[in-house]
Amino acid sequence: MPFGLAYFFSDVAYVIAYHLAGYRKTVVFTNLRNSFPGKSEAEYQKIAKGFYHHLGDMLVESLKSFTMTEAQIVKRYKYVRKEEMNQCYREGRGTICVAGHYGNWEWGGIASGTQLFHKPVGFYKPLSNKYIDAFMQRTRVQGRSVLVSITDTRAVFATDWGEPAVFYMIADQSPTTHRLAHWVTFLNQETAVLHGPEKYARVLNLPVFYAWIKPVKRGYYTVDFIPLSMQPGSTKTGEISALFMKMLEDQIKEDPQYYLWSHRRWKIQKPTK
Repeated sequence: MPFGLAYFFSDVAYVIAYHLAGYRKTVVFTNLRNSFPGKSEAEYQKIAKGFYHHLGDMLVESLKSFTMTEAQIVKRYKYVRKEEMNQCYREGRGTICVAGHYGNWEWGGIASGTQLFHKPVGFYKPLSNKYIDAFMQRTRVQGRSVLVSITDTRAVFATDWGEPAVFYMIADQSPTTHRLAHWVTFLNQETAVLHGPEKYARVLNLPVFYAWIKPVKRGYYTVDFIPLSMQPGSTKTGEISALFMKMLEDQIKEDPQYYLWSHRRWKIQKPTK
């Protein structure tokens, strides 16, 4: 299916999700009002409509990734700041790349194998249906990239990949428990942050980069790899997590419609002493 037709179906999905079904509208508007308390109702409406349009685009772009060629992905998902990441490879250092649910985070597994020196290793949550899961494994990565289960995180970091690897971690999800969570102020709210990326970065002293995914126009993105910490072993507990969430917050504030507002990000509340 050509992209033009795919985006027609995206527009249909927007009408259904926003105007007819009201998909998670309560969650979306609650998140927006809590994150930007100074904005007007008209501004919330504008951001929400932009979000639902982008959500439809994400749906069709995710489906398109099953059949996109390497040339198509390189054209539409360009890595424009990667020299510092590639320099780590030359020095024999693996890296951790953290990102949020912003822009298009799905195409990274296809794009990384041809645009970075490192071997791309992406984490994902396996599906219960083993046949669909196997299909995802075959189609969501290309070339040298591999997908690994988040349940095997410790073993993955201990694996000898034969060359320096970049470990991709979408790290803005809400933790399942208060235990070991770092707490930061994010978008005007006390927010629990996953401790895993920082933990492995500090223990293994792996440089940490933030993937700044910028929508350029419909179906086209650029990605900057911005260093967060080149010597994580010398950082304090919570420092890298705070840097990551601050970078993500800055990106969201710049253009909020591209963040995943339908996610129940703040379902965990900070314990009171």
